[in-house]
Amino acid sequence: MSSTEINNLNISYQVAGEGDVVLLLHGWGGEAASFQPVFEWLTQSHKVYALDLPGFGKSQIPPTAWNTSDYAQFVIAFLEKFGIPKAHFIGHSFGGRISIIVSAEYPEKVDKLILVDSAGIKPRRTAKYHLRVGLAKIGKLLRRCGKYGVLVADAMSARAGSKDYQNAGDMRATLVKVVNQDLRPLLPRITASTLLIWGEDDTDTPVSFGQIMEKEIPDAGLVVLKEAGHFSYLDQFPQFCRIVASFLNS
Repeated sequence: MSSTEINNLNISYQVAGEGDVVLLLHGWGGEAASFQPVFEWLTQSHKVYALDLPGFGKSQIPPTAWNTSDYAQFVIAFLEKFGIPKAHFIGHSFGGRISIIVSAEYPEKVDKLILVDSAGIKPRRTAKYHLRVGLAKIGKLLRRCGKYGVLVADAMSARAGSKDYQNAGDMRATLVKVVNQDLRPLLPRITASTLLIWGEDDTDTPVSFGQIMEKEIPDAGLVVLKEAGHFSYLDQFPQFCRIVASFLNS
């Protein structure tokens, strides 16, 4: 891994290979190494960059809570830092969110777009969601009631919050901003040819998200991988590679 400074943040990344540039953007809680098998495979035919997004892996945490648009602007700064005029984007989950914004707002920077089990669609609000919101509001009130109130609020947070929320630590405010952004209105603005790859058994970002994206991105096709979950690119790695190779070489 190498490091560089972008927008006053120390950023860890890796690069290898020759040819057209591919940028790999990992999911929430991940890092560049989350894509390691894909990185090593793609370097046989492309110049590949994989980075630890700010706040993940060995990259520095942003000084304020970011939303996905802030991450998209950071990615543009990353491309400019290395003199990359255009790249193929492969974004998994949270990395897909970032890729959607870059593709819609900076179309000249995106050659082909591959979204893998991507986030970005706001799910229907369930009773469980509304319970979590209610508990969060109660928790805010309890935090004003001294140290015992804080202890109770923390316990409630641990029980009510999602796994990502519980593990977010200093990135918790960023996570809240990120998940509350609905990127669906951006989908029709994506001009890049887009491949959507989904795990049939993905429960974090269900196949229905991919179906919406296929309908609303003008030039998009969806491939659903059997016996694969949210990390479909690892669950069905050989099949994933064949599909991606066919798309990038077409």
